[in-house]
Amino acid sequence: MSMDEVTDGPVNRDCPGFDLAGQPRTAHRCAISRFVKPMAALGSGILAKMRYHQAPASRAMPLVLFMAAISSIYLIDHHRAILFAAIGLASFLSSIGGFAFAAICGAMLFHMGDDPVEVVQIMMTCSIANQAKMTWELRPNFDWSSLRWFLTGGIFGLPIGVWLLLNVEKGLYIHALGVFLVIYGGYMLFRRPFVLRQHIACDIAAGFLGGITGGVMGFPGASVTIWCASKGWDKNRQRAVFQPFILILQIAALVLIGMARSGHGIAYDPFSFVYIPAGLIGTALGLAFYQKLSDKQFSRAVNMLLIVSGAGFLA
Repeated sequence: MSMDEVTDGPVNRDCPGFDLAGQPRTAHRCAISRFVKPMAALGSGILAKMRYHQAPASRAMPLVLFMAAISSIYLIDHHRAILFAAIGLASFLSSIGGFAFAAICGAMLFHMGDDPVEVVQIMMTCSIANQAKMTWELRPNFDWSSLRWFLTGGIFGLPIGVWLLLNVEKGLYIHALGVFLVIYGGYMLFRRPFVLRQHIACDIAAGFLGGITGGVMGFPGASVTIWCASKGWDKNRQRAVFQPFILILQIAALVLIGMARSGHGIAYDPFSFVYIPAGLIGTALGLAFYQKLSDKQFSRAVNMLLIVSGAGFLA
């Protein structure tokens, strides 16, 4: 009996030796080994760099669980493990500023996934889960008196956005928004922060624009985030307004789109829930990073996310 007959695949001559079960290493097992070992080394390096070994064990658990989950999923499906990692990375980056998950994640997932409908469902599911966690963490700082005016505008703008999504070619508005976000984010990144004169009508207008962009591309946070930053508020007060706004508008958009397409036979794939842990773990790490930022650093992070979001729409 040859060596190939006693294994589950061709023996990899570049990876000699035996595994822990006493079986000759095959090409498949060596591929797994080459993936898992670097991931373990990366996890150890990040833990050491962030000095998690000097902190309570609970702070290190999200990162450890994330690395373990990627390794486990890789053993089942290499493609889904890559999606899992991409969602975790997008969640981490977007949770630092509180928005832009769809833009960052979409720029990666649309180049990885074969089914665009599945990609959109995964992003919407994970985005709502991430926003729910961030909103819950920031609930002591909620400013309902300010939030209500943004929501008033958002409610009226959302149906317009959904109509545009279903009836207008997306290239007409996505590229325009992408250019604006890149230019504005780049301009504000190098400009001294300023405070604009405020009025309730401007809050409603910002919410109205957020409703349109939320319905047309699942991105309701840009206009409200920009306007909150111009009020001179600290980082917690800003996020206490635009975080629940984004969550409420995303849920409402999902409901409206579902009602509008109910007769098209497009069913929701429950498997999208599998990726929620990746989003929540990335969000937990991003929120921990956010707590360390000063108001000035947070402002820079927001402008960088605006640039990244615009670049994602232009990709």
